[in-house]
Amino acid sequence: MIEALGVDSIEIPTFDLDVVVGGRVRRPQLAALLSACRGRDVLYSVHGPLAINFMDEAWRLPRHFEVLEASLEVAAELGAEHYVLHSGLAPRQQAAGTEAAYDRQREALSRAGDIARQHGLILCVETLFADYKGDGYTSSPQRLAKELSTIAHRHVMATIDFSHAYLKLDFDGDRDFFVAEIAALAPHAKHLHIHDSFGRQDDIWMYTEGERLAYGHGDLHLPVGWGDIPWQALMSECKFPEGTLFNIELNQRYWYAATECVEATRDLAHSAQTEQAPIAA
Repeated sequence: MIEALGVDSIEIPTFDLDVVVGGRVRRPQLAALLSACRGRDVLYSVHGPLAINFMDEAWRLPRHFEVLEASLEVAAELGAEHYVLHSGLAPRQQAAGTEAAYDRQREALSRAGDIARQHGLILCVETLFADYKGDGYTSSPQRLAKELSTIAHRHVMATIDFSHAYLKLDFDGDRDFFVAEIAALAPHAKHLHIHDSFGRQDDIWMYTEGERLAYGHGDLHLPVGWGDIPWQALMSECKFPEGTLFNIELNQRYWYAATECVEATRDLAHSAQTEQAPIAA
């Protein structure tokens, strides 16, 4: 159905397809997935398990790494080019604790980048938002850019999820710096998650998803143009690496608007500025 929209690439959500079980690849399920994907005139990317978190406590990192390694194997067998991995989440804590979490993430991402290179994949670390209740922390786009510059690995790049970043900056009181923050990360971003929102915190109880839409709250995954993300300013101010993938993440509720969303996203891609990717080891 997605292929019929005339897209060039499809992102496979392996985090919800039962192909990794207990940190190992479940071969019969992978075979069924490969059968479904073969012979189609599209490229593939893969979104792995959302729970992989390299800012977690050190004693849990081996479990995260086990799941990542199996997920990278799946992505490689699918022939994917990009593997999307969420940026780390940590409790809000003293600065020393947060910096220690960044240390763990840098070490893990460097190691993961080496494995991705062996599989011919690029890890694309995705911008996130933390829990609106205030008990979670994640990188701003600018801080993620700093981390990726420090790691300096050709197979560790970024996924910009524009709505996630918008919500993160709104929560932190930095909404006015949204375009500048995204522009700082753009040179590292080989992968983009395109969907719209209003960047408003999901902090009022709602009865239905329709009410959330009416208020414009949360990570709505709307068609491009339905929210107020400043797409034209972003395309004017940001410079992305050559070959950056514009990947639509549209809530199934709004698939009736999929065609218009694909067209709007193509227009964004055509207007985007590109430059050579940052040099890394």
